[in-house]
Amino acid sequence: MKSVRGGSSRRDREDRGWLRGAPPPWWVRVLPVLLLAAVTTATLITPDARDAGFLLGAIPPLAVLSYGPLATAVLGLGVVAVLNVPATHLNRPGNTDLLSIVFVAVLSVFVSYVRSRRDAQLDTERAIGEAVQRAVMPLLPERVGNVGCAGFYRAAQDGTLVGGDFFDVRDGPYGVRAVMGDVQGHGLSAVATVVSLLGAFREAVLDEPGLESVAARMDRRLAVDSADVRHAELFATGVLLELSPDGGAVRVVTCGHPVPVLLHGEEALEVTVVPGPPLGIGLVGADPPKECTMALGPGDRLFLASDGVWEARDAEGGFYPLPTRLTALSGTASAELPGALWTDLLRHGYEVRDDVTMLMLAPAPPPG
Repeated sequence: MKSVRGGSSRRDREDRGWLRGAPPPWWVRVLPVLLLAAVTTATLITPDARDAGFLLGAIPPLAVLSYGPLATAVLGLGVVAVLNVPATHLNRPGNTDLLSIVFVAVLSVFVSYVRSRRDAQLDTERAIGEAVQRAVMPLLPERVGNVGCAGFYRAAQDGTLVGGDFFDVRDGPYGVRAVMGDVQGHGLSAVATVVSLLGAFREAVLDEPGLESVAARMDRRLAVDSADVRHAELFATGVLLELSPDGGAVRVVTCGHPVPVLLHGEEALEVTVVPGPPLGIGLVGADPPKECTMALGPGDRLFLASDGVWEARDAEGGFYPLPTRLTALSGTASAELPGALWTDLLRHGYEVRDDVTMLMLAPAPPPG
Protein backbone atom coordinates (compact mmCIF):
# COMPACT_ATOMS: atom_id res chain seq x y z
CA MET A 1 0.00 0.00 0.00
CA LYS A 2 1.26 3.46 -0.82
CA SER A 3 0.73 6.87 0.75
CA VAL A 4 1.33 9.80 -1.46
CA ARG A 5 0.50 13.42 -1.51
CA GLY A 6 -0.87 14.95 -4.56
CA GLY A 7 -3.03 17.42 -6.37
CA SER A 8 -0.16 19.43 -7.78
CA SER A 9 3.20 18.09 -8.84
CA ARG A 10 5.29 16.14 -6.35
CA ARG A 11 8.13 18.67 -6.54
CA ASP A 12 5.73 21.52 -5.71
CA ARG A 13 4.45 19.62 -2.70
CA GLU A 14 7.98 18.96 -1.45
CA ASP A 15 8.94 22.60 -1.90
CA ARG A 16 5.94 23.69 0.20
CA GLY A 17 6.42 20.96 2.81
CA TRP A 18 9.76 22.22 4.15
CA LEU A 19 7.94 25.18 5.70
CA ARG A 20 6.08 22.69 7.91
CA GLY A 21 9.12 20.79 9.17
CA ALA A 22 10.03 18.62 6.17
CA PRO A 23 13.59 18.76 4.77
CA PRO A 24 14.14 21.90 2.65
CA PRO A 25 14.42 21.58 -1.13
CA TRP A 26 17.87 21.36 -2.68
CA TRP A 27 17.97 24.99 -3.81
CA VAL A 28 17.52 26.23 -0.23
CA ARG A 29 20.40 24.04 0.94
CA VAL A 30 22.88 25.23 -1.68
CA LEU A 31 21.83 28.90 -1.66
CA PRO A 32 24.14 30.06 1.21
CA VAL A 33 27.17 28.35 -0.32
CA LEU A 34 26.44 29.68 -3.81
CA LEU A 35 25.89 33.19 -2.47
CA LEU A 36 29.20 33.14 -0.56
CA ALA A 37 31.04 31.81 -3.60
CA ALA A 38 29.41 34.33 -5.96
CA VAL A 39 30.14 37.40 -3.80
CA THR A 40 33.71 36.27 -3.12
CA THR A 41 34.40 35.62 -6.81
CA ALA A 42 32.89 38.91 -7.92
CA THR A 43 34.86 40.98 -5.39
CA LEU A 44 38.11 39.20 -6.29
CA ILE A 45 37.61 39.95 -9.97
CA THR A 46 36.78 43.64 -9.77
CA PRO A 47 36.74 46.35 -7.06
CA ASP A 48 33.45 47.61 -8.50
CA ALA A 49 31.66 44.61 -6.93
CA ARG A 50 32.42 45.65 -3.37
CA ASP A 51 28.95 47.21 -3.14
CA ALA A 52 27.62 43.65 -3.19
CA GLY A 53 29.32 42.93 0.11
CA PHE A 54 26.09 43.58 1.99
CA LEU A 55 24.80 40.26 0.64
CA LEU A 56 27.25 38.45 2.89
CA GLY A 57 25.15 39.42 5.89
CA ALA A 58 22.29 37.25 4.58
CA ILE A 59 24.36 34.05 4.46
CA PRO A 60 24.22 33.02 8.17
CA PRO A 61 20.42 33.47 8.41
CA LEU A 62 19.97 31.48 5.20
CA ALA A 63 22.20 28.73 6.58
CA VAL A 64 19.83 28.34 9.54
CA LEU A 65 17.13 27.00 7.18
CA SER A 66 19.23 24.04 6.06
CA TYR A 67 22.25 23.41 8.26
CA GLY A 68 23.08 22.55 11.84
CA PRO A 69 25.01 24.75 14.29
CA LEU A 70 28.45 23.57 13.15
CA ALA A 71 27.89 24.18 9.44
CA THR A 72 26.22 27.51 10.20
CA ALA A 73 29.25 28.54 12.28
CA VAL A 74 31.62 27.54 9.45
CA LEU A 75 29.68 29.65 6.95
CA GLY A 76 29.64 32.56 9.43
CA LEU A 77 33.40 32.35 9.84
CA GLY A 78 33.71 32.24 6.07
CA VAL A 79 31.76 35.49 5.80
CA VAL A 80 33.99 37.20 8.38
CA ALA A 81 37.10 35.88 6.62
CA VAL A 82 35.96 37.19 3.25
CA LEU A 83 35.33 40.61 4.78
CA ASN A 84 38.90 40.75 6.03
CA VAL A 85 40.74 39.53 2.92
CA PRO A 86 42.39 42.52 1.19
CA ALA A 87 41.94 40.99 -2.25
CA THR A 88 38.16 41.22 -1.98
CA HIS A 89 38.27 44.99 -1.37
CA LEU A 90 35.84 44.46 1.51
CA ASN A 91 38.38 44.84 4.31
CA ARG A 92 37.45 48.44 5.02
CA PRO A 93 34.03 48.12 6.63
CA GLY A 94 33.39 50.15 9.72
CA ASN A 95 33.64 48.54 13.14
CA THR A 96 29.89 48.78 13.54
CA ASP A 97 29.29 46.91 10.24
CA LEU A 98 31.75 44.17 11.13
CA LEU A 99 30.34 43.72 14.63
CA SER A 100 26.81 43.60 13.23
CA ILE A 101 27.72 40.77 10.87
CA VAL A 102 29.53 38.89 13.66
CA PHE A 103 26.47 39.30 15.87
CA VAL A 104 24.16 38.02 13.12
CA ALA A 105 26.44 35.02 12.58
CA VAL A 106 26.51 34.14 16.29
CA LEU A 107 22.75 34.60 16.55
CA SER A 108 22.27 32.36 13.51
CA VAL A 109 24.31 29.60 15.15
CA PHE A 110 22.07 29.78 18.22
CA VAL A 111 18.89 29.71 16.12
CA SER A 112 20.26 26.76 14.15
CA TYR A 113 20.88 24.89 17.41
CA VAL A 114 17.30 25.51 18.56
CA ARG A 115 15.93 24.48 15.16
CA SER A 116 18.00 21.27 15.17
CA ARG A 117 16.60 20.31 18.58
CA ARG A 118 13.08 21.06 17.41
CA ASP A 119 13.56 19.04 14.21
CA ALA A 120 14.82 16.06 16.22
CA GLN A 121 11.71 16.20 18.40
CA LEU A 122 9.45 16.49 15.36
CA ASP A 123 11.16 13.50 13.74
CA THR A 124 10.49 11.44 16.86
CA GLU A 125 6.85 12.51 17.00
CA ARG A 126 6.43 11.86 13.28
CA ALA A 127 7.88 8.35 13.64
CA ILE A 128 5.47 7.60 16.50
CA GLY A 129 2.54 8.97 14.50
CA GLU A 130 3.43 6.87 11.47
CA ALA A 131 3.74 3.75 13.62
CA VAL A 132 0.27 4.37 15.08
CA GLN A 133 -1.26 5.00 11.66
CA ARG A 134 0.41 1.92 10.19
CA ALA A 135 -1.10 -0.08 13.04
CA VAL A 136 -4.53 1.21 12.01
CA MET A 137 -4.03 0.35 8.34
CA PRO A 138 -1.11 -2.03 7.85
CA LEU A 139 0.40 -2.57 4.44
CA LEU A 140 -1.77 -4.73 2.24
CA PRO A 141 -0.22 -8.13 1.42
CA GLU A 142 0.25 -9.07 -2.21
CA ARG A 143 -2.14 -11.98 -1.82
CA VAL A 144 -4.93 -12.82 0.59
CA GLY A 145 -6.14 -16.40 0.16
CA ASN A 146 -6.57 -16.92 -3.57
CA VAL A 147 -6.94 -13.20 -4.33
CA GLY A 148 -4.12 -10.97 -5.54
CA CYS A 149 -4.26 -7.51 -3.96
CA ALA A 150 -2.85 -4.09 -4.79
CA GLY A 151 -3.79 -0.94 -2.90
CA PHE A 152 -3.10 2.76 -3.17
CA TYR A 153 -3.73 5.36 -0.47
CA ARG A 154 -3.19 9.09 -0.49
CA ALA A 155 -4.53 11.13 2.42
CA ALA A 156 -5.89 14.58 1.63
CA GLN A 157 -4.23 16.13 4.69
CA ASP A 158 -0.48 16.55 4.31
CA GLY A 159 1.62 14.79 6.91
CA THR A 160 -0.85 11.97 7.56
CA LEU A 161 -0.91 8.38 6.34
CA VAL A 162 -4.53 7.73 7.28
CA GLY A 163 -7.45 10.04 6.55
CA GLY A 164 -11.16 9.46 6.14
CA ASP A 165 -10.84 6.59 3.64
CA PHE A 166 -10.07 3.00 4.54
CA PHE A 167 -9.87 -0.44 3.00
CA ASP A 168 -8.96 -3.95 4.05
CA VAL A 169 -8.92 -7.48 2.67
CA ARG A 170 -9.34 -10.46 5.01
CA ASP A 171 -9.60 -14.21 4.62
CA GLY A 172 -12.17 -15.94 6.81
CA PRO A 173 -14.39 -18.99 7.10
CA TYR A 174 -16.79 -17.59 4.48
CA GLY A 175 -14.15 -16.64 1.90
CA VAL A 176 -12.03 -13.63 1.14
CA ARG A 177 -13.83 -10.41 2.01
CA ALA A 178 -12.85 -6.86 1.17
CA VAL A 179 -14.12 -3.49 2.32
CA MET A 180 -13.62 0.07 1.17
CA GLY A 181 -15.18 3.01 2.92
CA ASP A 182 -15.19 6.77 3.26
CA VAL A 183 -15.87 8.37 6.65
CA GLN A 184 -17.51 11.77 6.92
CA GLY A 185 -14.71 14.37 7.01
CA HIS A 186 -11.03 13.68 6.55
CA GLY A 187 -7.71 14.04 8.29
CA LEU A 188 -6.86 13.04 11.84
CA SER A 189 -10.38 13.78 13.10
CA ALA A 190 -11.71 10.85 11.07
CA VAL A 191 -9.07 8.33 12.18
CA ALA A 192 -11.01 7.28 15.31
CA THR A 193 -14.04 6.42 13.18
CA VAL A 194 -11.83 4.51 10.74
CA VAL A 195 -10.44 2.48 13.65
CA SER A 196 -13.97 1.59 14.84
CA LEU A 197 -15.16 0.53 11.38
CA LEU A 198 -12.10 -1.54 10.58
CA GLY A 199 -12.37 -3.28 13.94
CA ALA A 200 -16.03 -4.07 13.34
CA PHE A 201 -15.29 -5.38 9.84
CA ARG A 202 -12.43 -7.62 10.97
CA GLU A 203 -14.56 -9.16 13.70
CA ALA A 204 -17.58 -9.59 11.42
CA VAL A 205 -15.48 -11.34 8.77
CA LEU A 206 -14.97 -14.16 11.25
CA ASP A 207 -18.51 -14.29 12.65
CA GLU A 208 -21.11 -13.19 10.11
CA PRO A 209 -22.21 -15.57 7.31
CA GLY A 210 -23.57 -12.83 5.00
CA LEU A 211 -22.36 -9.48 3.74
CA GLU A 212 -25.60 -7.82 4.83
CA SER A 213 -24.80 -8.88 8.38
CA VAL A 214 -21.29 -7.47 8.08
CA ALA A 215 -22.73 -4.14 6.92
CA ALA A 216 -25.22 -4.16 9.79
CA ARG A 217 -22.40 -4.81 12.25
CA MET A 218 -20.46 -1.81 10.98
CA ASP A 219 -23.61 0.32 10.98
CA ARG A 220 -24.29 -0.57 14.61
CA ARG A 221 -20.72 0.31 15.54
CA LEU A 222 -21.16 3.84 14.23
CA ALA A 223 -24.55 4.16 15.92
CA VAL A 224 -23.05 3.16 19.27
CA ASP A 225 -20.10 5.53 18.86
CA SER A 226 -22.36 8.50 18.20
CA ALA A 227 -25.09 7.64 20.73
CA ASP A 228 -23.71 9.91 23.46
CA VAL A 229 -22.65 12.72 21.13
CA ARG A 230 -25.13 15.58 20.83
CA HIS A 231 -26.04 16.49 17.25
CA ALA A 232 -23.72 13.78 15.98
CA GLU A 233 -23.64 13.35 12.22
CA LEU A 234 -21.38 10.34 12.11
CA PHE A 235 -21.76 8.26 8.97
CA ALA A 236 -19.68 6.55 6.32
CA THR A 237 -20.13 5.11 2.88
CA GLY A 238 -18.88 1.62 2.18
CA VAL A 239 -18.71 -1.24 -0.28
CA LEU A 240 -18.25 -4.88 0.74
CA LEU A 241 -17.15 -7.78 -1.45
CA GLU A 242 -16.93 -11.51 -0.89
CA LEU A 243 -15.06 -13.65 -3.41
CA SER A 244 -15.84 -17.33 -3.74
CA PRO A 245 -13.05 -19.83 -2.99
CA ASP A 246 -12.90 -20.94 -6.63
CA GLY A 247 -12.64 -17.33 -7.89
CA GLY A 248 -15.73 -17.79 -10.05
CA ALA A 249 -18.13 -15.38 -8.35
CA VAL A 250 -18.26 -12.26 -6.23
CA ARG A 251 -20.95 -10.94 -3.92
CA VAL A 252 -21.25 -7.16 -3.56
CA VAL A 253 -23.05 -4.92 -1.09
CA THR A 254 -22.86 -1.13 -1.38
CA CYS A 255 -23.80 1.42 1.27
CA GLY A 256 -23.73 4.78 -0.47
CA HIS A 257 -20.29 4.13 -1.94
CA PRO A 258 -19.25 4.09 -5.63
CA VAL A 259 -19.64 0.64 -7.15
CA PRO A 260 -16.73 -1.59 -8.16
CA VAL A 261 -15.54 -1.67 -11.74
CA LEU A 262 -15.15 -5.05 -13.44
CA LEU A 263 -12.14 -5.41 -15.73
CA HIS A 264 -13.09 -8.09 -18.24
CA GLY A 265 -10.39 -8.41 -20.89
CA GLU A 266 -9.97 -4.95 -22.37
CA GLU A 267 -13.33 -3.71 -21.07
CA ALA A 268 -14.05 -1.87 -17.82
CA LEU A 269 -17.69 -1.99 -16.71
CA GLU A 270 -19.37 -0.65 -13.60
CA VAL A 271 -20.98 -3.42 -11.57
CA THR A 272 -24.76 -3.05 -11.36
CA VAL A 273 -26.02 -3.25 -7.78
CA VAL A 274 -28.95 -1.94 -5.75
CA PRO A 275 -27.42 0.83 -3.57
CA GLY A 276 -28.07 0.77 0.16
CA PRO A 277 -28.04 3.66 2.65
CA PRO A 278 -24.75 4.88 4.16
CA LEU A 279 -23.52 3.31 7.36
CA GLY A 280 -24.31 5.04 10.62
CA ILE A 281 -27.65 6.65 9.83
CA GLY A 282 -29.68 3.79 11.29
CA LEU A 283 -31.27 2.52 8.08
CA VAL A 284 -29.09 -0.51 7.35
CA GLY A 285 -30.81 -2.61 10.02
CA ALA A 286 -34.31 -1.48 9.01
CA ASP A 287 -33.75 -1.57 5.25
CA PRO A 288 -30.75 -3.82 4.64
CA PRO A 289 -28.79 -3.27 1.41
CA LYS A 290 -29.44 -5.74 -1.38
CA GLU A 291 -26.67 -8.19 -2.09
CA CYS A 292 -25.64 -8.73 -5.71
CA THR A 293 -23.93 -11.91 -6.91
CA MET A 294 -21.96 -11.78 -10.15
CA ALA A 295 -20.07 -14.48 -12.03
CA LEU A 296 -16.39 -13.94 -12.80
CA GLY A 297 -14.57 -15.31 -15.80
CA PRO A 298 -10.92 -16.33 -16.02
CA GLY A 299 -8.69 -13.28 -15.71
CA ASP A 300 -11.48 -10.96 -14.49
CA ARG A 301 -10.41 -8.33 -11.99
CA LEU A 302 -12.24 -5.93 -9.71
CA PHE A 303 -11.22 -2.31 -9.16
CA LEU A 304 -12.54 -0.18 -6.31
CA ALA A 305 -11.97 3.56 -5.91
CA SER A 306 -13.13 6.23 -3.48
CA ASP A 307 -14.81 9.55 -4.21
CA GLY A 308 -11.39 11.19 -4.43
CA VAL A 309 -10.89 9.42 -7.77
CA TRP A 310 -14.44 9.48 -9.13
CA GLU A 311 -14.94 13.16 -8.29
CA ALA A 312 -11.57 14.51 -9.41
CA ARG A 313 -12.21 17.39 -11.82
CA ASP A 314 -10.35 18.88 -14.75
CA ALA A 315 -10.01 22.60 -15.52
CA GLU A 316 -13.46 22.63 -17.15
CA GLY A 317 -15.17 20.96 -14.20
CA GLY A 318 -15.51 17.53 -15.81
CA PHE A 319 -15.23 14.39 -13.68
CA TYR A 320 -12.43 11.89 -14.17
CA PRO A 321 -13.75 9.15 -16.51
CA LEU A 322 -12.61 6.20 -14.43
CA PRO A 323 -14.06 3.30 -16.48
CA THR A 324 -12.75 4.85 -19.71
CA ARG A 325 -9.26 5.32 -18.30
CA LEU A 326 -9.28 1.80 -16.85
CA THR A 327 -10.10 0.49 -20.31
CA ALA A 328 -7.10 2.37 -21.70
CA LEU A 329 -4.89 0.93 -18.94
CA SER A 330 -6.33 -2.59 -19.04
CA GLY A 331 -3.02 -4.04 -20.21
CA THR A 332 -1.27 -2.92 -17.02
CA ALA A 333 -0.36 -5.60 -14.50
CA SER A 334 -2.70 -5.78 -11.51
CA ALA A 335 -0.01 -4.85 -8.99
CA GLU A 336 0.87 -1.72 -10.95
CA LEU A 337 -2.58 -0.57 -12.04
CA PRO A 338 -3.50 1.63 -9.01
CA GLY A 339 -0.22 3.54 -9.27
CA ALA A 340 -0.55 3.83 -13.04
CA LEU A 341 -4.06 5.24 -12.67
CA TRP A 342 -2.86 7.84 -10.15
CA THR A 343 -0.12 8.91 -12.57
CA ASP A 344 -2.67 9.08 -15.37
CA LEU A 345 -5.01 11.23 -13.26
CA LEU A 346 -2.29 13.76 -12.48
CA ARG A 347 -0.89 13.75 -16.01
CA HIS A 348 -4.24 14.81 -17.41
CA GLY A 349 -4.47 17.71 -14.97
CA TYR A 350 -7.31 16.55 -12.73
CA GLU A 351 -7.57 18.26 -9.34
CA VAL A 352 -7.96 15.99 -6.33
CA ARG A 353 -9.59 17.47 -3.22
CA ASP A 354 -10.33 14.38 -1.14
CA ASP A 355 -8.58 11.28 0.13
CA VAL A 356 -7.72 8.92 -2.71
CA THR A 357 -8.10 5.19 -2.20
CA MET A 358 -7.82 2.47 -4.83
CA LEU A 359 -7.97 -1.29 -4.47
CA MET A 360 -7.33 -3.94 -7.11
CA LEU A 361 -8.57 -7.50 -6.52
CA ALA A 362 -7.49 -10.28 -8.89
CA PRO A 363 -9.13 -13.60 -7.91
CA ALA A 364 -7.56 -16.80 -9.15
CA PRO A 365 -8.72 -20.43 -8.85
CA PRO A 366 -6.82 -22.44 -6.23
CA PRO A 367 -4.01 -24.68 -7.55
CA GLY A 368 -5.25 -28.09 -8.71
